[in-house]
Amino acid sequence: MSLLNVLRNEPAILALVCTLAGLLVGSFLNVVIHRLPKMLEREWDSQAADLLEQRDMAEPAAKLRQGTDKTAYNLVTPPSTCPHCGHRIRAHENVPILSYLFLRGRCSGCKARISIRYPIVEAVSGIVAGYIGWRFGLTLTMTGALIFAWSLIALTVIDIDTQLLPDDITLPLLWLGLLVNLIGGFVPLQSAVIGAVVGYLSLWSIYWLFKLTTGKEGMGYGDFKLLGAIGAWLGWKMLPAVILLSSLVGAVVGISLIVFARHGRNTPIPFGPYLAVAGLIAMFWGETINRTYLQLF
Repeated sequence: MSLLNVLRNEPAILALVCTLAGLLVGSFLNVVIHRLPKMLEREWDSQAADLLEQRDMAEPAAKLRQGTDKTAYNLVTPPSTCPHCGHRIRAHENVPILSYLFLRGRCSGCKARISIRYPIVEAVSGIVAGYIGWRFGLTLTMTGALIFAWSLIALTVIDIDTQLLPDDITLPLLWLGLLVNLIGGFVPLQSAVIGAVVGYLSLWSIYWLFKLTTGKEGMGYGDFKLLGAIGAWLGWKMLPAVILLSSLVGAVVGISLIVFARHGRNTPIPFGPYLAVAGLIAMFWGETINRTYLQLF
């Protein structure tokens, strides 16, 4: 029996393979989460310096350029190192979860603590991937679901860290959702297109209504794009469930932070993680949620 037949006929083996793949991808997601915001910041600094130079502001431009590092910095270069001592991380120190446990959560060079977030991202990526493999089987839908889930994981942690939802992820995710549904993914293409449009415009409308009413910005444009991407993958029928779930979770977390963590009411709380979690829930159990909701009303 070929490997493909084994994966098709043995859900447990496919789930195990997907879990292992998810652990490896989770390690890469940690790189994306750490480096992508820095790459964007470097790009913005460079653009600002160019703009100042174009305006004949030579002295400020020169000062800004002195703080703009022109060395290569992307998802591959330079190699990963310890931020405290510069120790280059070797291959055996980069094995998902196991390396963290073996090193006891510390750098092998300077013994500085390694954030627990790294193995958590790897574990979540692996667990979600294993469940996707078990649930969807070896299909196009499984491949799309893996990409969708891994993208949401990266966006969640980036938004928590920086309150940014980079276009470098949200926009390709939106277009890829439409493409997957064009070739028979989760929903008909018409539902996906409507989902992308309605997802974006719904939060866009709330944003402007809140701003015109209070004079403040209640959310960022990245949230519009993320909900548009979720709509492109799951279709417009899932949007009410996604918005409801994300709002409920966001309200509970926000109130808890204010009450128990003394989080200031005017301190912004990223909404992207709640949208991402709601998107994953809707992908797995959205049909059941919608049926239950309709039966209640």
